[in-house]
Amino acid sequence: MGLMFSFIRQLVGRQRSRLFNQRLGFILTFIAGAVNAGGFIAVNRYTSHMTGVVSRIADDLVTGAWLLVMGGFLLLLVFILGSITATILIHWARRQKMASEYALCLLFEACLLLIFGVLGGFLAMHTTVLFSATVGLLSYTAGVQNALGTKISKAEIRTTHMTGIVTDLGIELGRAIYWNRSKNSRQPNQQIQADTAKLLFLSRSLSSFILGGITGAWMFQIMSYKATIPLAMILSCLALVPIYDDWRIKQRLNQRSTKK
Repeated sequence: MGLMFSFIRQLVGRQRSRLFNQRLGFILTFIAGAVNAGGFIAVNRYTSHMTGVVSRIADDLVTGAWLLVMGGFLLLLVFILGSITATILIHWARRQKMASEYALCLLFEACLLLIFGVLGGFLAMHTTVLFSATVGLLSYTAGVQNALGTKISKAEIRTTHMTGIVTDLGIELGRAIYWNRSKNSRQPNQQIQADTAKLLFLSRSLSSFILGGITGAWMFQIMSYKATIPLAMILSCLALVPIYDDWRIKQRLNQRSTKK
């Protein structure tokens, strides 16, 4: 048990390393893939795909579908609000020098997924002309997670969309298969070589998202909205160890102040 808690502290704690950034990134990417694919089955819409949302806004503007334009802008706003929330939580915990600097966001995301899992059917009935409450909740959650992954890894890891990862993967594959046969290729600094470590990381990230998508789609078909509950439990288990550490430190400080 002690080894597991130590691993979680390294995975989610304030003191970061590139290795544990990547490991946490794989978990968050799996969760994102599951919510994205499963959420599509639930609400018939990809709620984390802001490129598609913005493109749809442009199309609707041209065709004069003003209600859909407003709905698109609201969805975009909800995603941004999720990113804002995550940023505020992280910076507040950082200023307080809390061990749960990132864990608070994980727990908050877990709570959002639990709300979706427990109240998803109820929220689905509350559909406005613009979009449903379930779509808004999932988009807000995606904003929280994407900002969290970005802040943890200093913008190296994006968990809710794969465009950048697939592009970088293609670049590294292109470098890997490039045929170094020219007059200048004999010079070491002119050789085109792939970053093997980066190529492996990108492949694993893409695989995590795909595996999460398959898992999420399968779970949503079987469990409907409740499929997010197991995902929320995974995030909660990661978050509770640093939060417990903060509580324990606070208890010790209170005891010292009481003795004085």
